[in-house]
Amino acid sequence: MYTCNRKQLLKGSIADDVKQKIFDIANTYGYEIIAIETDKDHIHFLLSYDTTDRVCDIVKIVNQETTYYLWHKYGSLLSKQYWKKKIFGSDGYFACSIGEVSSATIQKYIESQG
Repeated sequence: MYTCNRKQLLKGSIADDVKQKIFDIANTYGYEIIAIETDKDHIHFLLSYDTTDRVCDIVKIVNQETTYYLWHKYGSLLSKQYWKKKIFGSDGYFACSIGEVSSATIQKYIESQG
């Protein structure tokens, strides 16, 4: 997931809060976060989820709930960056299944980000 307009906002307490919020969302919906890390303008996470769930729905939930949470907590900061409407995450994302790559390899890559 990327911040809207790739603004470099995922630093310090905002990055920590985003990661914690994603863990909270995962617990609520029954997903398992295997690895998560932020860079300045995007988030990498590896998760396990039920095969009945769709990736696009998971991303939508994470994006919506994270945006709402961050605007509630950091509204004054975000309003200086996004003055037209209350957005945070972009509509775009990249998702893939692990396939033949081990989850340990993906986890190592994610943990090396940021």
